[in-house]
Amino acid sequence: SEIRSAVLIIHGEKAHSCYFSCDAYADMVRDNPYAGNKELMIIPGAVHTDLYDDLDVIPFNKIQSFFQTYLK
Repeated sequence: SEIRSAVLIIHGEKAHSCYFSCDAYADMVRDNPYAGNKELMIIPGAVHTDLYDDLDVIPFNKIQSFFQTYLK
């Protein structure tokens, strides 16, 4: 909960470790006055390998928007 920097977590819904990202995000925003620049994006139906090289699944627009908003 002490992280001030912007964080975007992207995970596939069907990935075995999806729970880890959900738990990490919950811990990161709980009681964090800087929670407004943290986002968790779960990609429906995706496993973790889909986010390596499946260009139809990777949320490039969201990544670009997040960078433009928070990484100035």
